[in-house]
Amino acid sequence: MSWPDERERRQELAAAGRPRLLLVATDSAPPVAADEFEDWIRTPAPPDDVEARVLGLLRRVEAREACRPRIDHQGVVRHGEAWTALPPVEARLARTMLDRFDAVVSRSALERSGWPDGTPARNTLDVHIHRLRRRLGDVSLQVRTVRARGYLLEAV
Repeated sequence: MSWPDERERRQELAAAGRPRLLLVATDSAPPVAADEFEDWIRTPAPPDDVEARVLGLLRRVEAREACRPRIDHQGVVRHGEAWTALPPVEARLARTMLDRFDAVVSRSALERSGWPDGTPARNTLDVHIHRLRRRLGDVSLQVRTVRARGYLLEAV
């Protein structure tokens, strides 16, 4: 993408966690990288240099995905070499949080995933989140409360 012409597109892709290679115009100041999934190169650039930068970005994405926690169809959460088995309700909650790993998940989204046939009492979700925190702590994951917004699952 062209920098600085596609500044808004850069923000959209960054918010979505997508890798970005910025093609910086000769007369423009390069941006400060927003995260590990961003790189830049001055134009005009030789195709080999562009390809090398793209491959570097892809390797960083692959490395991050390899470390990302996952849950299988039986409710087993794996993170690194560690694993823990979850009961059905907690597995549904964890699956929703893993789908949005490192992002806030609302209480209503968790209630819909944990109890697809109806809404539980407020305390019920709190009890299951408490149990989920304990179990996911065993695999170096942490469920954080984000006041008035929901919960955030992140690596410790």
